[in-house]
Amino acid sequence: MTTWTDHTADRPVSLTAPSGIDRAAHHRLDEAWLAAAWSHPTTRCFVVSGGQVLIDETADGRTELVMTPSFEAPLTEAHRYFLGTDAEGVSYFALQKDSLPGRMDQSARPAGLREAGLLLSPRDAGLMVHAVALENWQRLHRFCSRCGERTVIAAAGHIRRCPACGAEHYPRTDPAVIMAVTDDEDRILLGRQVHWPEGRFSTLAGFVEPGESIEQSVRREVHEEVGIAVGQVEYVASQPWPFPSSLMLGFMAHATSTDIDVDGDEIHEARWFSRQELGAAFESGEVLPPYGISIAARLIELWYGQPLPTRSFV
Repeated sequence: MTTWTDHTADRPVSLTAPSGIDRAAHHRLDEAWLAAAWSHPTTRCFVVSGGQVLIDETADGRTELVMTPSFEAPLTEAHRYFLGTDAEGVSYFALQKDSLPGRMDQSARPAGLREAGLLLSPRDAGLMVHAVALENWQRLHRFCSRCGERTVIAAAGHIRRCPACGAEHYPRTDPAVIMAVTDDEDRILLGRQVHWPEGRFSTLAGFVEPGESIEQSVRREVHEEVGIAVGQVEYVASQPWPFPSSLMLGFMAHATSTDIDVDGDEIHEARWFSRQELGAAFESGEVLPPYGISIAARLIELWYGQPLPTRSFV
């Protein structure tokens, strides 16, 4: 595998820009430090519920997370997760609740990561990604996979411990590959999943299987989904993707065959596009560009040579 280095430094992939937050993992087991951090007047926290948070627009047109001092926070029992500190020493916590709190000023609104990730600052987006990933894992892993006993939260939300057998369980991240496939004519291969609306095309993607390298996964997924053989695989970048618990590993891949044979189970349609053909399809509305938060858009842009249209899917 080689690594793609062209055009990747000028604009970071969504959700990967430096957030300025130090996760300070060494404090997660220090209960005295965590208690002091939580009670500090500069500490800020926000509620996450069902993958959503409250966001608000500021007077100068920015969008930001709705955060409050810890002493104004709603009760959360044990579901309080330490996310890290910034350069000024401010500590940040996420509070998992069954619903988002109401806002007296009525200006804030709930938003998921697909929307908020494009609007928030790198700091707020990074905090939200961390919180959403932890919340999802916490909700789905309440019982010990070894003995079935209910587990308890530890390490400020980053471990679940079993009081019966002593097992420790850590947040799960599933590696997934996503690839822009090109051929000898420098065309790009885009596919439409069976549940996507008409006109929505994007790069191919799939999960890494047990005992498989990421290069093997790229080649297997492309062949399974569209019947295309892949040779050279070049790594581009990664992206946290907590929908619900993945890490997307982005690649450029070179096809050694061009005859398309879609599987019909995951991919309903796949097509080769030249730059001119894809540009015309964007212009006419025949093809809709991927949602801007996804690394898929950046992979296509690396080949396309310019930003994609901003039209997105609902």
